[in-house]
Amino acid sequence: MNVTRESSNPTEVTLNILMDADDEEPFINRSYRRLVSRLQIPGFRPGKAPRSIVERHLGRAALVQEALEFMIPETLDQVLKDQDIQAFVEPELELLEVEPVSFKAIVPLEPAVDLGEFRMIRLERETVEITQAGVDDVIERLRFEAGPWEPAERPVQFGDLLSLDVTGTIRGEQAISDQGIDFVPQQDNQMPMPGFSIYLEGTVEGQEKEFTLTVPDDHAQTEYAGQECRFNVKVLSIKEKRLPDLDDEFAKGIRDGYESLDALRTDVEERLTKDAETASLRQLEQNSLDELLKIAQVQASGLIYKRELDQMHQEQERRLQNQRVNMDTYLSFIGNTHEEWLEQLRPQAEQRLNTYLIMRKLAEEEGIEVAPEDIEAEIETMASTSGDSAESMRTALSAESARDSIKSSLLSRKVMERLVEIVQGQAESSVEPEDATTDTAVEEETPAQQESGEEPGKENPQE
Repeated sequence: MNVTRESSNPTEVTLNILMDADDEEPFINRSYRRLVSRLQIPGFRPGKAPRSIVERHLGRAALVQEALEFMIPETLDQVLKDQDIQAFVEPELELLEVEPVSFKAIVPLEPAVDLGEFRMIRLERETVEITQAGVDDVIERLRFEAGPWEPAERPVQFGDLLSLDVTGTIRGEQAISDQGIDFVPQQDNQMPMPGFSIYLEGTVEGQEKEFTLTVPDDHAQTEYAGQECRFNVKVLSIKEKRLPDLDDEFAKGIRDGYESLDALRTDVEERLTKDAETASLRQLEQNSLDELLKIAQVQASGLIYKRELDQMHQEQERRLQNQRVNMDTYLSFIGNTHEEWLEQLRPQAEQRLNTYLIMRKLAEEEGIEVAPEDIEAEIETMASTSGDSAESMRTALSAESARDSIKSSLLSRKVMERLVEIVQGQAESSVEPEDATTDTAVEEETPAQQESGEEPGKENPQE
């Protein structure tokens, strides 16, 4: 076998591999064994024809073609092992010749990631402040939800619940016909067309009203855009909200019940505080990651970015399939060609891959890993919140693929927690200091040297 390096750089190696007859022979023999059982050759029982007969019957080229499926990847695996080359993702292969077999392999190498002076990043978490006005807004929403709708003996006001018969005529054709629909008119309500709610204000039960509105240019039914629509609306009924008094009795009817209105207000304030703190933390995480991405440098093979783009493409196709939409329909809806859509997707693919590589490097630098007991604890937590299906959930999460996903998620969480500690100046060194009483000076290990176990799984760290 003749192996030559066509090119080599820090991010990828391109190999040209030329096989001789001895290299090909084991694969051709496997190809014969696969084919012979499927052939009907006169004078021989299925699977019993000698190789020389099969080769004469099909031609050597057919045996080679059958063998290429496993010949090329297995040969490349051996070449990479012999040359001590570690491929970061599956190499890109190109068949050059069949007689004798020769092929080219572009082998992406481990990307080089420099995190820069990431320990010098300093950010502050946004201060959480819950106002009484914010609490009052939530209480009012709960009050509105708790209040019943009751008939109103007055003209229509914004916020009422109406029952309507609606017809709409465009260019002499009936475009809208709805009977007994519920509708809540609001001054800023743009449905079904801008201005519809305003014409209903002041009408009374049983009244019919006609008015004309212009169909917006961005209307879903493009054939009607810009046309005049003549509405005929009959008000069948008018209901208004009867808001309960803000007292202890009101509080007792909210959710599982509160002893008093003060207890309800306290709970609302605590919930708002918790939500605001979570939002503040998520924003700090995003800001921290953004700052890290600014200073970190990534050198990676273009093939790795291409694979990431392909993966995002496949993910989108699966999402569309779940919605029973094909890719052509989707592209037509967004007004893009396939090439334009991929070009728009490319920066997202690069950002996602760079984020993964940088977070992966940070995990290595900080010696962050996920222990088996961490995975077990997470499975137990997830199962315990699933109610009656806890045992089936526990079984499902114990599958290898599920455990790998949980491991990746936990690792991402741990890395992000460490990054937040670093940017707030709270992170302690992950390297244990040398015992002060030791006389012999020992060179301190880096966190990466201390790390052991499997490397982080490839998942989006922000998910």
